[in-house]
This record gives sequence, structure tokens and C-alpha cells, in this order.
Amino acid sequence: MANSQQQREPTRAGVLAAARKVAEILPATPLIPFDIGNAKVWVKAECLQPIGAFKIRGAWHRLSAMDESERESGVVAVSSGNHAQGVAWAARRLGMAATIVMPSDAPPIKLGRTRELGAEVVTYDRMTENREEIAQALAAEKRATYVHAFGDPWVIEGQGSAGIEVLAQLAEQGAPPPTRILACCGGGGLSAGLALACPDAEIVPVEPEGWDDVCRSIETGEIQSIGDNPPLTACDALQTFRTSPINFAVLKERCPYGLRVSEQEVREAQRFAFAELRLVLEPGGAVALAAALSGKARLDGTTVIMLTGGNVDPQQFCRSLWPA
Repeated sequence: MANSQQQREPTRAGVLAAARKVAEILPATPLIPFDIGNAKVWVKAECLQPIGAFKIRGAWHRLSAMDESERESGVVAVSSGNHAQGVAWAARRLGMAATIVMPSDAPPIKLGRTRELGAEVVTYDRMTENREEIAQALAAEKRATYVHAFGDPWVIEGQGSAGIEVLAQLAEQGAPPPTRILACCGGGGLSAGLALACPDAEIVPVEPEGWDDVCRSIETGEIQSIGDNPPLTACDALQTFRTSPINFAVLKERCPYGLRVSEQEVREAQRFAFAELRLVLEPGGAVALAAALSGKARLDGTTVIMLTGGNVDPQQFCRSLWPA
């Protein structure tokens, strides 16, 4: 099993390389200006990626960097669905085998689409089983490379490619560089990548209330876990128990604070995106927008809001739009 993710740190040069690689196979996602109150902001619609989420970036950068022998052995990953689809998509394009460890309560649409992309799916109980142990055992058994969802330098750099697109798109629109970027945050891969991509911008991780390990890690200066009894959340994509040292090394230097949003604020953001932007967002993909709409985030200067995913089951989305 390859453990090369432990052998180097992510860099801005790596982000730029990732951006070039991503641009060769994927068009840039739209950067859409609109107003919240009296503030003009921009949203980056990563929900429009081929797999419906930004995770395709890190997966492609990671898998395409593997040598021939690594590709022959395939990959193993852990994900509730978006990283799963990114890895499955990249593996299929590169002719590799992919095994994804997914929680049994992951949205059916994410489980189904991961299988449709050709990956083998192994399920586990999110609250009682250790997903890392399961994945590491499978990787050892298959002699495969374990592709971590956020604690991997290539994955971090790949996610940061979105920031390189933002810089170019703002310039094309005649707007100043970003003052801040609001990022939906689970393990911190996107936030760390954006921090490397946009060193002059304030990067603000946004998490669901009760799943705020990154916020608390930034506040205390040490990596924190969410604890033993986290609350229920619709934000399945952001249910990370603790960030990784490789991510936190970037976040503690570049992210002065994080923000937390409630389940109700997330639902309101989903409704806003659908009504005003004509975009479908999953709950975890809407938390950064929720921070902006709720007034919790500053919106002066050039504020960019990451809309990170749109993989939501139709029934759940309908309940968000029209609550009982």
C-alpha cells in the first residue's frame, strides 16, 4: 500500500500544477455575481461539476499523479459520497480499480452514482465502526493506494485549483482579487487548498453546528475532535470527526477564524440557491452560502462563496424547499 501522501507537504506550486491538469479535462465552473442586501458577492458553482461536487479536482490530481505500478493496484477511499464519486470518476477515466468505503446511511443517490461509475462500495456504520481502519485493511489486502478524502497533499492541491479559477474569473469580470472566500468545510481539504491558491485572501471555513471540529481547532490552536455525541445533521458531506495534521498546518496559519451555521440556516440557503440562482445544493454544499445569508459572514470587499456540492436525494431536497 502506498503512503506517499505522508512524504511531502502541499504547496502553491502544486496547486498551480493541479489547476493546469484540471483545466485540460474540465471547463471552469461558473463564478456568478449577485447581491446579498447591499453587498455584491460571487458564488463559485462547484455543484455543476460532472460528479456534482468539487471533489473531482483533488481526486483527479491525486490519481493522475500515480505511477503505472500504483495504478495497476488500484485505490481505496473513504467518503460519504462526493469524494467517492470523484475517485470513482478519475479511476474509471484512468482504467483503475476503485474501492470506496461509504457509510450505510449515505444518501442513496451518492451510493448509487458511485457504483454506476464502476467502483466497488463497502458500507459501514458511521457511528460504531472505524472507517479508517476498514479502509486501511482493504488497502493492505489489495495492495492498493489509500486516497484520503482531505489529508493528502495532492488532494489539497487539487481542491485549491478552484481558487486559481476564481482569481482568473474575477480578473476577467474586471473585479478585484478576493478579499475573502467562504468555504464549506468538513476535513479542511478545500479550505487548505484555497489558502494555498489565494494567499492574499481571508479563507473562512464554515461548518454545521456541532460538527465544528475545524472551528474549534482554529480557536484553540490544536486539533480538536467533535466528541462522542455529535448532533444529527443533514450535512452528510461534512461529518468529519477531526481534521488531519497536514490540513491543520495550513489552516492554523491562514484561517483566522471559522463560522458555524444551523440546520435551519442551511435549509434557507438551499431554498435561496434554488429560487434566486437556479441551482440545486445539497445541505453540505450550502453552508458557506448560509453563513453569508444569515449575516454571520462579513461581505465587504470581494467575497467569494463556494457552492461545493449538489448531490442531494430528490425527496430530501423537496423537504428542504417545502418543509412540512
